[in-house]
Amino acid sequence: MEKFFYIEGAYLILAAIVLLITLFVTTRPFMGKGAVKKGMGAVALFMALAIGAHYWVTMSRMAEVKKAFEAGKTVLCENRVIRKGAQFLAVRKSLGWRLEGDNFVNDNYVRPFFAARCIVEE
Repeated sequence: MEKFFYIEGAYLILAAIVLLITLFVTTRPFMGKGAVKKGMGAVALFMALAIGAHYWVTMSRMAEVKKAFEAGKTVLCENRVIRKGAQFLAVRKSLGWRLEGDNFVNDNYVRPFFAARCIVEE
């Protein structure tokens, strides 16, 4: 569950804001009876499905990236340290990278690279 909140935390906050906006709009005098119940239900259902789908896709991609890395394939990770240079960093076991939990770690780099921000090079 900790991983879910780590990956989807920002989206959960945005969903709460959208629900508050929905609550505000549906309680206005010009809205019909039952608008709060219908509006909140529809928006909450949509947000739950969207966040759940995003989590499932992210976890599937992470599993694929980890499997490919263990098989010796090249993994491309988003490089947030140097934005003006290479936007992606090639991660391979043969280059001294190792997988610690969900992070790719190398002694030559200060920070780890989270597997959710990586893709398998084709």
